[in-house]
Amino acid sequence: MINKKIITVVLPAYNAESTLEQTYKEIPFDIVDNVILVDDLSSDKTIERAKELGIKYIIEHLENKGYGGNQKTCYNKALELESDIIVMLHPDYQYDPKLIHSMCYIIANGIYEVVLGSRILGRGALKGGMPLYKYFANRLLTMIQNILMGQKLSEYHTGYRAFTRNVIEMINYNSNSDDFIFDNQVLAQIFYSGFEIAEITCPTKYFKDASSINFRRSIKYGFGVLMVSIMFFLQKSGLFKFKLFKKD
Repeated sequence: MINKKIITVVLPAYNAESTLEQTYKEIPFDIVDNVILVDDLSSDKTIERAKELGIKYIIEHLENKGYGGNQKTCYNKALELESDIIVMLHPDYQYDPKLIHSMCYIIANGIYEVVLGSRILGRGALKGGMPLYKYFANRLLTMIQNILMGQKLSEYHTGYRAFTRNVIEMINYNSNSDDFIFDNQVLAQIFYSGFEIAEITCPTKYFKDASSINFRRSIKYGFGVLMVSIMFFLQKSGLFKFKLFKKD
């Protein structure tokens, strides 16, 4: 049983026409109050598909703002709707929407204010199709991040996340990058603000229509991750101060 909260699921979408329906129909609407889809100038019919499915809140970017820019719009709208719990779910069906129940239960009952769906906690990452180089990069980067940030997460690179309104309001996410490194910046800000993060096992799903960054962008992302972790370490050590960790 979940104590009554306003729960909003945000869908940062880019060319999600072929997977949106499957994702949307598995969202547990017995507890979810709102769904927000933000389309980042898709070249397919994501917007038309969202309207056919009856998604109430559809926001269309008139220019491509990037993965981080998309999430900023998502969270700004979720706060506008006075959401108590905000779940970020990729509409490419890489993450199982049915886990929203478990993630929100943990938050609604005051156990943790942030929950991540981890693909690494179980043994399904490689079985689910995660490329070998991405798996080992994930493990290596996570190890380094845990050392620099003094944490014990199984992975920092999942796109399946749930937060309380309080957490989103406490961090300066609007000053973050508009690129993929946005996700790591958010986790660094959350830890710096003193919140703890829970993880639950999430099945891994890699397939043709699932979104994924290419090798070149993965390298760029990896260096960005290291930079965020070093910035966190220096900020915590009092050696430097970075805008990333300033509150609005």
